[in-house]
Amino acid sequence: MTAILNRIKTALGPDMAGPGFALIAVLIVFSLASPQFLSRATFGSVAFQLPELGLLTLAMLLPVLTGGLNLAITFTANIAGLTTAWVLQQHGGADAGPFAFFLGALLGIGVGALSGVVMGLVIAYTRAHPILVSLSMMIFLRGLGEFLTRGGDVSGFPAFLQPLGHGSILGFPVPLMVLIGCVLIWHLLLTRMKLGFNTYMIGSNIEAARYSGVNTRKTLVLVYTLSGAMCAIAGIIMLARFNSVRVGHGESYLLITVLACFLGGVNPFGGFGRVIPVFVALVVLQLLASGLNLMGANQHLATAVWGILLITVMILRFAAGQFTFLKRKKG
Repeated sequence: MTAILNRIKTALGPDMAGPGFALIAVLIVFSLASPQFLSRATFGSVAFQLPELGLLTLAMLLPVLTGGLNLAITFTANIAGLTTAWVLQQHGGADAGPFAFFLGALLGIGVGALSGVVMGLVIAYTRAHPILVSLSMMIFLRGLGEFLTRGGDVSGFPAFLQPLGHGSILGFPVPLMVLIGCVLIWHLLLTRMKLGFNTYMIGSNIEAARYSGVNTRKTLVLVYTLSGAMCAIAGIIMLARFNSVRVGHGESYLLITVLACFLGGVNPFGGFGRVIPVFVALVVLQLLASGLNLMGANQHLATAVWGILLITVMILRFAAGQFTFLKRKKG
């Protein structure tokens, strides 16, 4: 059995081993537990539910790779969605045209990027901890959103937005196409561009990166700016999917984005991680939720399972690190 596991690990590679094993385990367990699990309906449901969570996870990924965190991702997404909704309402609401949506989307992405710029500047120039900075931004955006909407929903958007949230092209969900496109962009950014290399350098050792000639301040600002822009894209997809915007929508996604990063092999202290394994980890988590739903479990139980899984992943990673250390010491 150990030999088989080692062969699978070698075939998948070190980055994909964890998410790959988790995917195989989820598929086997739930296919045995429910005959409806391996069905077109299940995978269709996953394909439409995955994009908003996936985009927010990509927004979380870059800050985590620098050794930071962005706790404001969901509220940044909602504020960007509110900005887009406001522009649409100013141009007729349900009767607004494509140009109004294009303008609203641009402004929404700009608002998301601006929140990232502010966080990046504070983190880079004051050296304040990213958790404190992003927590402050989260509180600010939540309060601002509640003030602007008075705690209610904003709805009533043009019908042409429906395909962006629910449509398919040749049987392929449009939101999933957006997610895959963003995954490829993030993959190229981290593997082919200077910003990606600098991001890993900062996550490994920010002082060493600074002495190596990396402009750490500029890199951190860019990282959080891109994170905010990706949050905005997620907010626009959520607007189209739910045909409404609410400040507190998707609060539970914050935990899951962190879990997906760690399950995908990202080092919680920064410096190591890849996009594709994180994407596979997202699929695993969504399949896990769908499997529990088929078994009649409450959605809140799925959230609890995700929390237990996060703790388990951290314990297993610690145990693996200790095992490797002892093995090297004996060698």
